[in-house]
Amino acid sequence: MGTESHYHSKKDRVFVRAISGEYNLKAELQRLRSLPRVRRGDELKFLDGPQTFSKHYMEPVDGLGQTLHIHLEEYAPGGKSQKHGHVNEAAFYILDGCGYEIHDGVRYDWEAGDVAIVHNNCVHQHHNADPYKPARALVIKTKPMYMFMNMLFQKTVEPRPTEATEHGKGFVPREDSVE
Repeated sequence: MGTESHYHSKKDRVFVRAISGEYNLKAELQRLRSLPRVRRGDELKFLDGPQTFSKHYMEPVDGLGQTLHIHLEEYAPGGKSQKHGHVNEAAFYILDGCGYEIHDGVRYDWEAGDVAIVHNNCVHQHHNADPYKPARALVIKTKPMYMFMNMLFQKTVEPRPTEATEHGKGFVPREDSVE
C-alpha cells in the first residue's frame, strides 16, 4: 500500500490528546458536536501489508474520542500479524473468513461471527487459516485509556511479515464492504 502506519513507524505517535492550557468544557463540547458522528469507511484507506492490512476508524489523533481505538484488520490469504503483547484488552469481531489466534502458546480457532478476545498482558498473534481467501476482523480496544493511565507496556516479539504468502502475492485489501 506504500503508506506507513504506526505498526512500522518509529515516529512519535499521539495516543491521548494533551490536556493543556485553559480548560473550557463548553468549547470542548462545541468542538465535539461539530465533528461527524459517522465515519465513512470508503473515505479511509488500508495501511500496511503485505499479509495484514489495517484501516483505522477512530483513535485519539482524530480528535473524535480519547478512550477507544477502532480499526478494521484484513488478513491476506494465509496471512498473519506481528507477534506482540500489550497491557490492554482487545475484541476482534470476525466479519468473514476463518483463522486462529495463538495466545501465550495456545491456539484458539475462529470463524465469521465469532469474537476473539485478547486478554491483558498476553503475547499473541492473529492468523488467517485459509491459504486462498482473505479474512476480516473489526477490532475494538481501550488502548488509549490504558496509555492515559500510564500503563504503557507494548512489545513486538516478531514483526509483521514483509513478504506476501504464496497465495497472497499481489493481494490488495477489499476497499468495499464485506463480500
